[in-house]
Amino acid sequence: MGIEVINLNLSVTDGRNNYVTDLGEKDFAVFEDGIRQELSFYTHENLPISMAVLIDVSASMDEKLPQARAAALRLLKTLRPQDAAQVVQFNDRTTVLQDFTPDHALLEAAVGRTNASGPTALHNALYIALKELSKDKKGGQLRRRAVVLLTDGEDTASLVSDEQVMELARKTEINIYCISLRPNRSQDRQRLAFSQAEYLLTALSRDTGGRVFFPNSLSELDSVYDQIAEELRTQYSLGYVSSNRRRDGKWRRIVVRTPTREELQIRHKLGYYAPAS
Repeated sequence: MGIEVINLNLSVTDGRNNYVTDLGEKDFAVFEDGIRQELSFYTHENLPISMAVLIDVSASMDEKLPQARAAALRLLKTLRPQDAAQVVQFNDRTTVLQDFTPDHALLEAAVGRTNASGPTALHNALYIALKELSKDKKGGQLRRRAVVLLTDGEDTASLVSDEQVMELARKTEINIYCISLRPNRSQDRQRLAFSQAEYLLTALSRDTGGRVFFPNSLSELDSVYDQIAEELRTQYSLGYVSSNRRRDGKWRRIVVRTPTREELQIRHKLGYYAPAS
């Protein structure tokens, strides 16, 4: 039975929300269910990135799609030769327009093929993307993996529940970044649907160590994607072997602190499910 390393990608910011990049291994303290763990791995190197870029192409996105395409391309152009991205569009169907590749021309062509129509199966798209990205192991190479999702509203067509998406997200080592455009209209039903979607996207981002953004206008998209690109380039990666060897399948909560600099804010996945016998 092999020893399982728990991997963590951390984003660290100061009080002005600037990324902190000068921390060493000894600056971090990792706790699992309140018990401090011994680190077996630390790096602040610019590790390769595998990224799934999901674009909502439901009918409500029709007028927003040109700017959404441009912002997504801005993010994809930050990829280096050692990185790889996948482009996925979703409405009531989830379609992989381009599988994982570092080729900017192929990725740009895929984004250009996005086309808006139909209802929104948001949960389905997230579930499929998490499954696909989990399989993208690149020969066991250590990589930072992220889902970057852009949507403008509620789920209206999924077969997968929000609970199923949350459960799968918690089982992965994938940071989820959600960008949800606020609705323009003010009907009660739309506000309620948006608040329900807002809750799910916030929980997904929080539990996986990602971020959620609610831009008020399309003009903010470039800035949002720039922040995501910078975050992925400045993360720390830590690993440890749990001192709890029980294979009970239970949820284990993780807390990471910087005892010498307690004012810093640290985002990381909030826990993991232990292996089951």
